Amino acid sequence: MSAALWTAAGFASGSIMYALWLGKLALRRDIREVGDGNPGAFNILKAGGVGLGALAMLLDALKGAIPVGLARWGFGIGGAPLVAVALAPVFGHAFSPWLRFKGGKAVAVTFGLWTGLTIWEAPTFMGLLLGLAFSLISVSGWAVLWMMACIGIYYLITYPDPVWLTIWLVNTLILAYKYRADLRQPLDLRPAVKRLLWRSP
Repeated sequence: MSAALWTAAGFASGSIMYALWLGKLALRRDIREVGDGNPGAFNILKAGGVGLGALAMLLDALKGAIPVGLARWGFGIGGAPLVAVALAPVFGHAFSPWLRFKGGKAVAVTFGLWTGLTIWEAPTFMGLLLGLAFSLISVSGWAVLWMMACIGIYYLITYPDPVWLTIWLVNTLILAYKYRADLRQPLDLRPAVKRLLWRSP
């Protein structure tokens, strides 16, 4: 399979909105009516609980990990063509043609794409960074951007490959666009963190 076919397959895979379908099948409701109206895994987590939320996150991650991993490790796609292949699932999810190009925020599929590229390394660091960020930062968008900034610095130091850095940059820009409403808010710490800092000598 050529890189162009893998790119098309990745976009098609990413465009499948599993969280929205799970909401309709399991909850008999449109999860876009919950929370911030996002048709992604976080809203089905709010609407249906941990089990459905975890399933949606897994499916969203797999729709990025499978096409990217197969293209990179199974068919040897590398170099500049890998940029389009790696980003295609994220674009498909964030701008799904099935939802008039209004898709989800693409966090879970971002984990998937980096799983496809690095197997365990990037998603492990990303999970730890995001967990730490959410425990400290009260605005989700800033937490996600902090995670991506740390990953970018890590690969800039350890593996400054232009292909990977391009994937990281475009991925970060997509997330920033999808979280643009959050990023209009000032970066702020959680109240418990503020209280802890204020009590410090």
